[in-house]
Amino acid sequence: MRSDSMRSEKEEIPDPAVVSAMDAARRYLLSIQHEDGHWCGELEGDTILESEYLLTLFFLGRGHHPRFQKAAEYLRRQQLTEGGWAIYQGGPPEVSASVKAYFALKLAGDSPDAAHMSRARGVILGLGGIDACNSFTRIYLSVFGQSDWADCPAVPPELVLLPNWFPFNIYRMSSWSRAIVVPLSILWAHKPQCPVPESASIDELRVRSPPPAPPPPARSLRERLWRGFFVIVDRTLKVLERSPWKPFRRRALRAAEAWVLARLEKSGGLGAIFPPIVNTILAMRCLGYPLEHPTLVSQIEELERLEIEDEDTLRIQPCFSPIWDTALAILALKESGLSEDHPDLLRGAGWLVDREVRAAGDWQVTAPGLSPGGWFFEYENEFYPDADDTAEVLAALAGIRFPDGRAEDRRRAAVERGMRWQVGMQNPDGGWAAFDRLCDNEVLTWIPFADHNAMIDPSCEDITGRTLDALDKLGLPASGAAVAGGIEFLSRRQEPDGTWYGRWGCNYIYGTWLALRGLKSAGVDLSEERWQRAANWLRRHQNADGGWGELPRSYDDPSLKGIGPSTPSQTAWALMALVALGEESDSVGRGIQYLLRQQLYDGSWKDESWTGTGFPKVFYLRYHLYATYFPLWALSLYDHARGGAEPRELRSRADARLSASAARDFEEPVP
Repeated sequence: MRSDSMRSEKEEIPDPAVVSAMDAARRYLLSIQHEDGHWCGELEGDTILESEYLLTLFFLGRGHHPRFQKAAEYLRRQQLTEGGWAIYQGGPPEVSASVKAYFALKLAGDSPDAAHMSRARGVILGLGGIDACNSFTRIYLSVFGQSDWADCPAVPPELVLLPNWFPFNIYRMSSWSRAIVVPLSILWAHKPQCPVPESASIDELRVRSPPPAPPPPARSLRERLWRGFFVIVDRTLKVLERSPWKPFRRRALRAAEAWVLARLEKSGGLGAIFPPIVNTILAMRCLGYPLEHPTLVSQIEELERLEIEDEDTLRIQPCFSPIWDTALAILALKESGLSEDHPDLLRGAGWLVDREVRAAGDWQVTAPGLSPGGWFFEYENEFYPDADDTAEVLAALAGIRFPDGRAEDRRRAAVERGMRWQVGMQNPDGGWAAFDRLCDNEVLTWIPFADHNAMIDPSCEDITGRTLDALDKLGLPASGAAVAGGIEFLSRRQEPDGTWYGRWGCNYIYGTWLALRGLKSAGVDLSEERWQRAANWLRRHQNADGGWGELPRSYDDPSLKGIGPSTPSQTAWALMALVALGEESDSVGRGIQYLLRQQLYDGSWKDESWTGTGFPKVFYLRYHLYATYFPLWALSLYDHARGGAEPRELRSRADARLSASAARDFEEPVP
């Protein structure tokens, strides 16, 4: 929060200091660009990744591999002082992450009498023990005989057979849940048992005399009725599961297997993310695939690609982020002064154009008739382009001009197809979600196995703001239906204190920056009082060191919004929001000074806290490059606002504007 000792007068920053910091950051970013033109920083997740990696290796009979012990050592080093494991830097111990880490370490040979294990056990029991774990954790534990399959929620493979018109079919789930659940349903149907040594049992993590359960949270009548209905369905499915007569089981398993195999084409594993890859490996073994089968080998290789091995430890990335990192690096570098035909930017832009999605994917189920386009997040994931990446790639490509005519024609064509896809993915509420349209049925979040808090993919403020910015950079008129719908969505979603929720970044600082960026790009007058409330909120939440920070705790408790240790990336988001609002207060100067002080000798910055969001309340991320391209971007915008350089337009409107016929198409009302 703001310190009483802050100076009230505007604090001038010497332009040379800002320019020097920008130059150093620019040199650093260019120095880490890959030869083929892309950027890809490390993507860090919590220890659930290493724990499940170890469980998978053990399931595959690789418990004695040297990498097993290296990953176990990484788990030991990530343990909290009090004994458990957190799901983000600076967070409290979390029961499911802690149980899985404890079990993995017992598989690695750690004695329950060791000091670190004793501390972990005390914390886990205090959190409720095994019985307090989430559904997916209980399923994994059941594979190894540490939980009872009867205590796991039903995930029947017959889900795959439900028609698309049925309200609870798999295409009503978020794309990531779909990719997790389909192979998991194969696992649930087979209920495999992987024996572990008696010494690895974690029966000591059961609370023998559990304390009285806390009162359930206040719920609406609608939620109580639906939850009750799903409990009855779950119990019924388990009774039917005990019957030898399962008329659709064989067909369902074949359909689930075919569904998974089809989505391994042109993909870095199912969904190109860690949980579906692991579930696919386990499911294939359940289906009888031998270890030497090429398909199973390929998925194990995709898992191994996510490893980062050091001398003593091994950690796992949840996925790769090259499309995302490349688009953001191009935008930051372009804003910092590189020309539209700078060779390094052209290499990055060419790499992005080569990865445009040109094939159909799951998104067409809820957007029938929409032609392929857009971009995904990872190196390969053609089934799953997403609106967040597509918007940022479009914004980046809008500021690039290829001197070569053929390359420029390819860029223009890719941009037009991508813009058509992006506009076609707009939801009826005017906002944009990540991967699918019309994936907002709240009822699905009350299914028993949906406690991973990521069952649906509704419109969100940050992607909508980012999309409005991209539409402007490509010359789409503010009077069109798509832009008007986005403005109205953001207007409705603004909170009373002036902020916006951040779905994919932590949290209200991120959402507020992107909402304001989009509104300004759409031509909204941000001098109005309702928008200036955001500036007041940001000023109130500036830390004494001049920076801004917000921990993921704000997802659990909104009263903690905007509170946390300062980080370079969140400081940059706050500064860019204030610049968009036309703010010239002391807060901006103090934020700039914070960035200048925190810059490292090589021109980069580092976020000590995690600022990325995977699944709110469940899974968080640290993008290692966030702490460099966002501060560079913020410094550049600040420099422009002070008149240190002419603002860099990320497009030449005459060149980037869509064709007249395409613009007319995009002005059609949102369906």
